[in-house]
Amino acid sequence: MWRWMAVSWTLVAAVGAALGQAQSRPAVDETDAGVIAVFQISGTLREAPPAFDLGFAEENRPTLYELVEKLRKAGKDERVKAIVLTFDDPEIGLGQIQELREAIRALRGSDKDVYSWIEQAGMGLYLLASAAPRVFMAPVGELDLTGLHTEQTYLKGLLDKIGLEADIEHIGDYKSAGEPFTRTGPSEQALEMLGWLTNDIFEQMLEAMAESRGMARDDLRAIIDRGPFTAQEAMKEGLVDELLYPGEVVELLRRRYGKDVAFDRAYGEKQTPEIDLSSPFALFKILGEAMGKAKGRKKPSVAVVYVDGMIVEGETEDDLFGDGGTAGSTTLRRALDEAREADHVKAVVLRVDSPGGSALASDIIWNAAESLKGVKPLVVSMGNVAASGGYFVSAGAGTIYADPACMTGSIGVITGKLVTRGLWDWLGVSFHEHSIGRNADLYSTNRRFDERQRAIVRGQAEEMYRVFTSRVQAGRGERLKKDLAQLAGGRVFTGRQALELGLVDRLGGLHDAIADAAGQAGLTTWDVVLMPEPRNILEYLFAGRREKQKETPSLRQILGRGASGRPPLLEAVNALRPVDPARARAILTALRQLEMLGREGTLAVMPGALLVR
Repeated sequence: MWRWMAVSWTLVAAVGAALGQAQSRPAVDETDAGVIAVFQISGTLREAPPAFDLGFAEENRPTLYELVEKLRKAGKDERVKAIVLTFDDPEIGLGQIQELREAIRALRGSDKDVYSWIEQAGMGLYLLASAAPRVFMAPVGELDLTGLHTEQTYLKGLLDKIGLEADIEHIGDYKSAGEPFTRTGPSEQALEMLGWLTNDIFEQMLEAMAESRGMARDDLRAIIDRGPFTAQEAMKEGLVDELLYPGEVVELLRRRYGKDVAFDRAYGEKQTPEIDLSSPFALFKILGEAMGKAKGRKKPSVAVVYVDGMIVEGETEDDLFGDGGTAGSTTLRRALDEAREADHVKAVVLRVDSPGGSALASDIIWNAAESLKGVKPLVVSMGNVAASGGYFVSAGAGTIYADPACMTGSIGVITGKLVTRGLWDWLGVSFHEHSIGRNADLYSTNRRFDERQRAIVRGQAEEMYRVFTSRVQAGRGERLKKDLAQLAGGRVFTGRQALELGLVDRLGGLHDAIADAAGQAGLTTWDVVLMPEPRNILEYLFAGRREKQKETPSLRQILGRGASGRPPLLEAVNALRPVDPARARAILTALRQLEMLGREGTLAVMPGALLVR
């Protein structure tokens, strides 16, 4: 059974119940005895907040920025005697784990004790939990510390079964983004690239865990080769400190900090507004206050603009696959323009967590960022992934921060089309074609490109590749440590490797980038604002439904619609999520890229969906 970051709901719920018996702020007894702040990290850790905001706190679903802010607040709060971290099946990327680790490590400089409690964990969750000086584990738990396992998803066999064929041109020897649709395994170049990526990621994880546990790197490496471990074995190896059930954790902390210490499971959360249901005007009062918040902002600010998800033309919205959102060029261009013009915004941070997407949309966002950079400081913060189009939009920034394990680079493009003839033949459907114009059938889905057509589409892709590389050369210039030709061609690097090559400037997280941007603007105190700001309910109701992007008829019609309105193939993949969630997400990512191939002329996307377990 795969266990990337899986934790049993039953015992974690017991920990939550034991550590405070409280679900809301008023239940915490804030006495002189002090407070123990309990953070339960669960589910998907979002980058950007939801686009729709009623003004109420979304329970247990903070963004990465908000979670780090809460940890920082706890570190400065004199009432807080200790901090406890628990985990409920978190889905967190390696870049986010590294940012949380740094926030936890920073607490060591305060006078606060920090503890982690785990029931069972794999490499990723242990990497996060081990940042705490003391790690507790359930006595019957299991620690799957066995090394690093990576997978890439290939769909050619699936396409063959349903009579589809992807005809794709790659620009760059290492630009393997189309391989999942044309091969059943990696090319020689893709295999080489996978090797340098996974080796560096494993080394980063190994170094961080060894430092946290006070071990020599080689000793920990030998321990990992003996994994997995029962809880007793994990303690014997020095990987955890004590084996405790939830109630025993509570008793230990009460003995250490006093029997009257309060456990606050909602530490740092906003107070939920109380509504007088007897008054029909109470709700409107709260909504009016929410609408007035942005209008009243006057303090100097650093704006954060999120490029979160696949980059597409048009508006930011949920995508076809219902598995996360997209980063729309129209939405982001407006946000960057607004940030450039707003008087209270003194600097901007572009937070990028994207595998790329449309090359055209990426260039539009790059242009808006370039215009802003001429007026105000622009700093990029790269999260889990900022590759291909994600690197394109970042390349012109004055300063680029990256998490050490961030996947970045992938400077290259692909183009092509989906050939559907085999599927229609199997269904017994035929089409009569008639064209006027030598290239009228260039993107016909009935056949592969002929030699003349292939030269046309390849020439278009090569021109976009030239634009891409020229943007990188102009933005990075002499900071590049090698000739750009040796760094481009689709090559993907970790953030740490990218720093050595001059593709990024510094290693660090979102908070580091915000502080740098504020410093460049000469600010000593500042607010952090989001652009575009989440819409409240009145703005949502009166804005009306925005026009949807033009959908791709080909893939939607081929896959059809199921009871949920989504294609049955996607419903089947979603049904497999409880069994194998990581692979299901990888398949959805690959299908999303295939869908975009039919909608966009040229793509700047990462090579496939890389699973890291």
